[in-house]
Amino acid sequence: MTILVTGGAGFIGANFVLDWFKTSDEKLVTLDALTYAGNRNNLSSLDGDMRHTFVRGSIGDTALVMRLLEQHDVRAVVNFAAESHVDRSISGPAPFFETNVMGTVGLLEAARHFAGTRPGFRLLHVSTDEVYGTLERDDPPFAETNPYKPNSPYAASKASSDHVVRAYHETYRLPVLVTNCSNNYGPRQFPEKLIPLIIHNALAGKALPIYGDGLQVRDWLYVGDHCSALRRVLEAGNIGETYNVGGDNQKTNIDVVRTLCALLDQKRPRADGTSYATQITHVTDRPGHDRRYAIDARKIERELGWRPAETFEHGLSMTVDWYLDNEAWVTDVTSGAYREWVARQYG
Repeated sequence: MTILVTGGAGFIGANFVLDWFKTSDEKLVTLDALTYAGNRNNLSSLDGDMRHTFVRGSIGDTALVMRLLEQHDVRAVVNFAAESHVDRSISGPAPFFETNVMGTVGLLEAARHFAGTRPGFRLLHVSTDEVYGTLERDDPPFAETNPYKPNSPYAASKASSDHVVRAYHETYRLPVLVTNCSNNYGPRQFPEKLIPLIIHNALAGKALPIYGDGLQVRDWLYVGDHCSALRRVLEAGNIGETYNVGGDNQKTNIDVVRTLCALLDQKRPRADGTSYATQITHVTDRPGHDRRYAIDARKIERELGWRPAETFEHGLSMTVDWYLDNEAWVTDVTSGAYREWVARQYG
């Protein structure tokens, strides 16, 4: 049998696919629309591998998804497919609702018609902690029981998709699982997100943009830890349940950037001998910027025995090493339309 991974050429999806074959020979089918953040080269190491099939297409194409489910005898779907960048959702929200909500509906429609023919079938929907809104400094971390209070079009679109998934479970008894993760970092992340953007701009001699005072707090989760959590949820999670996945690493944005600068100072010193920290530039805060996220991951530890294995310091060091060793990848994905967009946003 086979696992269908949607959005599997993006950052987390590609890491999941590659990580899967480190521990399993079960076949995977990757479905990805290859929009700007989906990169076929993320999976190039699997070219010719009979365990893996790549298909270009949208999760909203219900007929295509149905065909893949049937042809490949799929036992489970892991849904990563989403538009995922808050800044882009602010400047153009429509694609986020088209993909994250209506695309998810298309996927669920295919799954609900197929699920009745496959005992044990399950669909794992991968979501974000941003659906919960923002925390004050002394608030306890987000638990699965927190109400949804999304503050950006991106977060609202993901919250909507979570509700749709739950509704299909309650209405049609579709066997679903939902995970809400904290901020991921690691190899192959598109350089519009904070960590790869800072690495890319630092090496290019550009400004390192920090929104507002930089004291926004995020809980950072190494993507390899996230992949192990998803495998565990897929294997043993209770149908209909939601599991929060966090890294137990709350850091301010400015501290993350300063740590990155220190790592780059060690690994790729500037020619003039000064620190990359001199490139830090505070810019106007973005609208509706959530002040703090933090994840309470005790449920997944208690019920499924999962905990993150990676420290933030080691994970970040490995991440910097990967980007330094793969500058051609960065050059490739930042060419063309995206480069123009970054220039308009960050200079």
